[in-house]
Amino acid sequence: MSEARLPAKLEVSGLVRRVQAEGGFATILAKGEADAGTIMVLTTVNGRNFRAWERMPQADGSRAWECVRRAEEGYGEDLANYLDRRKSQDSDLWIVELDIADGERFIGLTPSMG
Repeated sequence: MSEARLPAKLEVSGLVRRVQAEGGFATILAKGEADAGTIMVLTTVNGRNFRAWERMPQADGSRAWECVRRAEEGYGEDLANYLDRRKSQDSDLWIVELDIADGERFIGLTPSMG
């Protein structure tokens, strides 16, 4: 039996509102399919130490957030190219940037996991 899933648009909206409510900055960089789109979350603190997170399939059939890309000094060419490539591979992809300390907590991870 599969787990019920929130529509992507609702999940993204909730992320943005929660971060903003705690004094951070959140923005949608790419809008995907409203109901079943996949979501990538970029976490950063003051525009540094970017981490790109995606839900990846696990051996038990579930999906868990994993860090798929890092950029220590800011939003560099490598990260920009990666995001462009992912958008071209998946037109349903949402990309959300969260600029707040310990942004991983908003997707259910502890900061030490990144």
